[in-house]
Amino acid sequence: MNMLLLSLNVGAVPAFLEQCVGGLARPLRLGYITDAAEGMPFAAAERTGVAELGYELVDISARRETAASFAEVLGSLDAVYVAGGETFLLLEALRSNGTGDVLAERVRAGLPYIGCSAGSIITGPSVTPAELMDSRDVAPGLSSDRGLGLIDKVIVPHADGKLPPYPAELIARIVETYGDKYPLLLLRDGQALHVSGAAAEVIPSL
Repeated sequence: MNMLLLSLNVGAVPAFLEQCVGGLARPLRLGYITDAAEGMPFAAAERTGVAELGYELVDISARRETAASFAEVLGSLDAVYVAGGETFLLLEALRSNGTGDVLAERVRAGLPYIGCSAGSIITGPSVTPAELMDSRDVAPGLSSDRGLGLIDKVIVPHADGKLPPYPAELIARIVETYGDKYPLLLLRDGQALHVSGAAAEVIPSL
């Protein structure tokens, strides 16, 4: 697997994609999965930041796809970026129609995966610790907190406590509440987890 799991900043993305799929004779096609933040004020800013990296973005709503159509879309991409937002809303979208299973299968088969915030959290074994950061109420159809299971850690983004919705006190409460129940990995906003095969390393992403 090739994965880059961001907390916030996208600085590590170009080197990651160059390593995974460099040397293309055409613009790199990057699928941009929008379900975590559709209609939310910060969604446009995140997409603009990714678009400014110069890739051909293909907007995707997993909720609006079938498993088969989603597999076809993923097959046309060089990599996929799962944007941030509401963790439970994102997981509900991926669990509602089988697209989450398709995504996990393709990533395990080698499709490079970039997640940001919620897009990073869902790759772990469970999203339960995110309930102190995000709302369950936006995902009434979600019946399980099981994540995609691509990594064995539960990522806690914004762990430096500098982003206003997630102060240091909240991060500390997540650790106190869930630290003995889940294998938490705290990522600051200038960090990312780089997964390559069986190896995983926290790297800068400024």
